[in-house]
Amino acid sequence: MAIKKYKADADNTIVNTYKSNLETRATGSNTGYADVMEVYSIYGRETSTSQELSRMLVKFPVTDISTDRTAGDIPASGSVNFYLRLFNAQHSKTVPEDYKLVVAAVSDSWQEGVGLDLETYKDDTKGNTGSNWINANNNFTSASATVVALSKTAGQANTRVLTIADSSENSVNFSIDNSITTSTATKIAFGNANSNAAQFATNIAAAVNLANTAGTLNVTALVASDTITVTLTQTAKGLAGNSAENIVGTAVSDSVVTVSSQFSGGDGQWASVGGDYLNTADYVYTQDFSDGLEDVEVNITPLVERWIAGDQTNYGVGVRLSASYEAYATAADTSADSSVVTNTDGATKSYYTKRFFARGSQYFFKRPVIEARWNSATHDDRGNFYYSSSLAPEKDNLNTIYLYNYVRGVLRDIPIIGTGPIYVDLYSGSAANTEPSGGILLQNFDPVANPIRTPATGAHVSTGIYSCAVCITSAATPIETLYDVWRGADAKPVQYFTGTISPIVHYAAQTVRKPVYYASITNNRGKYRNDENARFNVFIREKFWSPTVYTVANSTVESTTIESASYRVYRTIDGFEAIPYGTGSNLHTLLAYDVSGNYFDFDMSLLQPGYEYAFKFAFYESAVNSWSEQPETFTFRVEEYEY
Repeated sequence: MAIKKYKADADNTIVNTYKSNLETRATGSNTGYADVMEVYSIYGRETSTSQELSRMLVKFPVTDISTDRTAGDIPASGSVNFYLRLFNAQHSKTVPEDYKLVVAAVSDSWQEGVGLDLETYKDDTKGNTGSNWINANNNFTSASATVVALSKTAGQANTRVLTIADSSENSVNFSIDNSITTSTATKIAFGNANSNAAQFATNIAAAVNLANTAGTLNVTALVASDTITVTLTQTAKGLAGNSAENIVGTAVSDSVVTVSSQFSGGDGQWASVGGDYLNTADYVYTQDFSDGLEDVEVNITPLVERWIAGDQTNYGVGVRLSASYEAYATAADTSADSSVVTNTDGATKSYYTKRFFARGSQYFFKRPVIEARWNSATHDDRGNFYYSSSLAPEKDNLNTIYLYNYVRGVLRDIPIIGTGPIYVDLYSGSAANTEPSGGILLQNFDPVANPIRTPATGAHVSTGIYSCAVCITSAATPIETLYDVWRGADAKPVQYFTGTISPIVHYAAQTVRKPVYYASITNNRGKYRNDENARFNVFIREKFWSPTVYTVANSTVESTTIESASYRVYRTIDGFEAIPYGTGSNLHTLLAYDVSGNYFDFDMSLLQPGYEYAFKFAFYESAVNSWSEQPETFTFRVEEYEY
């Protein structure tokens, strides 16, 4: 299995668009239960310069991805790619063309909500639960900070400045003044606080509260029970109050006061209308749309890895038109209407409207997902082993063979080897060709260097599985059976496994061949549970293969190994392609092979139960540098598993 999908667990569309009366903005609307989401920009509908925007929020269960990684169901970082998949929803309205969407990590917690109406936006946030253009959630709290007054002398404190800012970008520089005993809205009295931390704290709180009363700072202050700690609280509730450095100044840098905590804990309202997003590398991705009907398919691997590692809290992603396509607006527009987003690089034309299916869609394959893709195909050359030849490039002269260590039917690491190196010697057979015999054969890894009689070094692949690349040149009379002996590195090494290999001699040809193949799935049951991960064995032979009478009577027909083969899955009732060929950079639908031939594993939970599906195969033809789909079709049905 090299594909795993993680369906969204929350989504919503937030807007600042005008309602049908063109007077009231729908900034309080919520569509968390709608079966579609949409993104658009409308310029100049209400006035000649009005701005109306729609953005989407989508969140995914990253804890499930972490759990699967811990369980070994998906590979480690660097061996898997994560793609955001959003699927176009057709509608009767005009669809914009030639634009760019931005996918950016959301930086704050938000709620999905239970609204439905994407037409008239009549569903305002119900019961205060849910996100909208103004609010991220209904946890309406104010950010707070704590400052500890220290016991300082007049000389140490006088003229020092304590600067405090609020969420509305007001800032007051409070000067510590040794000449006064009563604080003002701009000065902290210190005339009665010489070496008296408790009085100093009282004077700090008094100055902040006077500034709040004067309307120059939207922060209140309260002295804690320890008499030296001052708690500062933003009067406005919301995320905008949270800041890493809202309390600064020489009083802080000169250790007259200690900032125990900067403003934090604010929640409810977005810091910026329209949502809060991270805008640095690894957090922002883009996709261009030409005809406007495309799906979103963006590789967001760095972001997902940061979520998994805990470097960034998972709040999902926001999807919107890029700044150059969202509607133009000046700072003056924003001052006149706080729901407008300042965008002096914006467009003076409309892009309306692009829709995607939401997680509540009835269409199983159209719901938003993060899709993990990786190449899990094991290419074990034991049954496709070639002698080294000057006719072949260097990489094709290497053969990778595997050891699978099953203990009571379960793959287990070899205790002494663990995840460390393992060694492989090659031998020819005895006179009866039943066991290794004679000395270690020469292995030729470097055509320039002398062949060496030392083992090839293998490596740990995954639990209980080891691989090793070996290379050997044919003798004048080719050895028909090679024996690979896997061992440790001790002076008297333990031999863990002895396998057999029937090597092939590479010959040049005098005619061009383009083989035609026959393929079949030898173990297709025809019906599978939707919670099943099934293995399919694929038998392949050349279509016009003509065995001799002796061959037919005395041997089993061997499967031809196709080194580059891929599968796809489609629904037979309507031809819908459920799993396309993964023949790009990830090769996530590549078939594996071993001594028995080609095979692949498939997770039936990727398919909607209750339908018949079909596998198709494509083989890569290096001569024409393209994939060729094979004619055979293999049908099967997926049924809901009843617990």
